[in-house]
Amino acid sequence: MARDTVVIVGAGLAGAKAAETLRAEGFSGAILLVGAEEELPYERPPLSKDYLLGELDRASTAVHGPGWYTDHEVDLVLGAAVISIRRDTHTVELANGRHLAYTHLMLATGASPRRLSLPGAELEGVLYLRDLADSERLREALRSGNPVAVVGGGWIGLEVAAAARRYGCPVTIVEPQPVPLQATLGTEIGQYVTETHRRHGVTVLSGRRPRNLIGSGHVLGLTTDAGEEVEADTVLIAVGATPNTALARGGGLAVDDANHGIVVDEYLRAGDPTIVAAGDVASALHPFYGRHLRVEHWANALAMGPAAARSLLGRGTPYDELPFFYTDQYDLGMEFVGLPSGSHDVVVRGELGEDAFHAFWLADGRVVAGMHVNRWDEGIEPAKQLVRRRATVDAARLADPSIPLDGVVVGAH
Repeated sequence: MARDTVVIVGAGLAGAKAAETLRAEGFSGAILLVGAEEELPYERPPLSKDYLLGELDRASTAVHGPGWYTDHEVDLVLGAAVISIRRDTHTVELANGRHLAYTHLMLATGASPRRLSLPGAELEGVLYLRDLADSERLREALRSGNPVAVVGGGWIGLEVAAAARRYGCPVTIVEPQPVPLQATLGTEIGQYVTETHRRHGVTVLSGRRPRNLIGSGHVLGLTTDAGEEVEADTVLIAVGATPNTALARGGGLAVDDANHGIVVDEYLRAGDPTIVAAGDVASALHPFYGRHLRVEHWANALAMGPAAARSLLGRGTPYDELPFFYTDQYDLGMEFVGLPSGSHDVVVRGELGEDAFHAFWLADGRVVAGMHVNRWDEGIEPAKQLVRRRATVDAARLADPSIPLDGVVVGAH
């Protein structure tokens, strides 16, 4: 009888943690971890934070050291792009013509930076950030101390802007929303983040879009749709990511038109009893929210990889981790949980100006999301519990730091 074989396509955090879980929970069959990069599986958050700043070495970004894969009989197939899935024969085909047979298949193909089609987009010095090589290229550019333009005021763009200021670079952010992060966090918190960057010397051009990139051979800057010219020796395009779903589509698996990810159920199964998906590419039916969600963040990959592995083993439970992310910018550490929109009511607990506060997003008096900035004594757990409980709160008591958070729920005092 042929040995059971799990092929994991995508050698990132989700894939590596799935392999770890398979072995930890007793799977004795073959595990093939296939990645398009030549690198050992590594964690991506440092690429815009401490690795970009030169405070973390390459080996420290790895999920496991090289010996771990040998010791646990995980076959690494690196530098190998998977180009097709043959569900009828239970095989995947690599770009080099090799075919791998699977009993079960996990897709953790991640996402790629969304690219802008602008005049000058091909100029040297126009960069994107997704992998280790991108981070190293960007780090080398920042070390020059020359002007940097960041197109996109999302989390990656903001983190890179903060790193660039640490290197002494003049920085300009070009952001189409009225304030960065407005669609997610709303105007008040978005404005707080904006002012934090301005306080550190960043020029923030809100309500602007890049019109073209200027230069001959190497980028010299960009123009905006408002007519401004921004000088820049480096331009980072940070306008989001697109999940890598082509492989799944080609294999006849469903892709969510709204979330643009591979459609999976609450057990992360992709409409085929032998296939699961996890990480940035998975649009999962979330029991708590009652709809499909696709979450792009380290924490989701960290939890979803093991959950998908357990599903393959027949031990799965509904995946219901709340969306979570964290960011570090300058001397601010922030954690966030939940699923808000910019239209929700925001209650700030503490003073924004003190750079240490909680914020909560309410819908009809119920907490749907929360974050903290530099409140590590309490952290994010109280907010997580309020979201999980679908707690209806007294907004005035919630805003009062002298009242314990367990006393802000309506009926609890």
